[in-house]
Amino acid sequence: MLKSIAGAAALLIVVGAFALQSKAAAWWHRAQAPQLQQPAGWPQPHYDFADNPLTAAGFELGRRLFYDPQLSRDGSVSCGSCHQQFAAFAQLDHRVSHGVGGAQGKRNAPGLFNLAWQPDFMWDGAVHQLELQPLAPLQNPLEMDEKLDHVLGKLQADPTYRAAFSAAFGNDQVDSQRMLRALTQFIGTMVSANSRYDRYVSGSEPFSATEVQGLQVFRAHCASCHSEPLFTDFSYRNNGLDAAPRDPGRAGVTEAPADAGRFRVPSLRNVALTAPYMHDGRYATLDAVLDHYIRDIRPSATLDPRLAGGIALTASERSALLQFLDTLTDESFVHDPSFAERHE
Repeated sequence: MLKSIAGAAALLIVVGAFALQSKAAAWWHRAQAPQLQQPAGWPQPHYDFADNPLTAAGFELGRRLFYDPQLSRDGSVSCGSCHQQFAAFAQLDHRVSHGVGGAQGKRNAPGLFNLAWQPDFMWDGAVHQLELQPLAPLQNPLEMDEKLDHVLGKLQADPTYRAAFSAAFGNDQVDSQRMLRALTQFIGTMVSANSRYDRYVSGSEPFSATEVQGLQVFRAHCASCHSEPLFTDFSYRNNGLDAAPRDPGRAGVTEAPADAGRFRVPSLRNVALTAPYMHDGRYATLDAVLDHYIRDIRPSATLDPRLAGGIALTASERSALLQFLDTLTDESFVHDPSFAERHE
């Protein structure tokens, strides 16, 4: 009798372990190995996946980590909380990021896409490596407010995570490098390159006359900073928001007075989806952004000289420019199930 009970108990343990592994296995068996494709006419990516080979298992582990609130101190906030797919992985209608316990961050959560081409991260360029970028919000007391060793301990204690790490990296060791590389496989393959603009440039879809005019206006007045095809030159500039910067911006990193009030030039891809705008989310609409550039530039010692006196646009040019900016929306990207949260 005792042998029967012991045998049954052992069977339950084996079945239970198999069930946990099977549940974890679902994360990687349902996805093909991702690829980072370089769109025609684009520069070489800045991040090289040679040391972090893309696999289906690594990508799926990264997806689960991205959407898991367990990475925050109180289990309430995930990366996906502030980076929502329908908003091109920005946070719709939030001026600044919202963290644990309702804490409000200091800056707007930017959209996440084409990160493999980006040399530096955060609005002030404080992070220089894509694999390290997730550490900033994870350890920020106004965001996820957690410690790296606590996160690793939680992951190590979860059998399904150990199985997923084993599938992705060959054994079930949970460490910071593997966690960050899995996250990078997920966020680093978020490529947005299929907007109407892209199809127009490739010759596969026409623009209206107004959209063509808007592109011409853009190239005349905006492209010196928001250069095609990535729609950013990755530089840091003061765009005249304040005469005396409320946020030191790049100067907080470099400690150089010449960098006061300078922030990374954001990509304008998917810009119609990523409201509110600017590093502090002060403008709710693109109309308000154009008002700023046309008539509200604030002079200062570090103001970008291109913006001195503002940008002169006629009513027709302004309307055309807004219509062109709509063509930068990549519907296939914001609806791509590969990047959506999965509920097991």
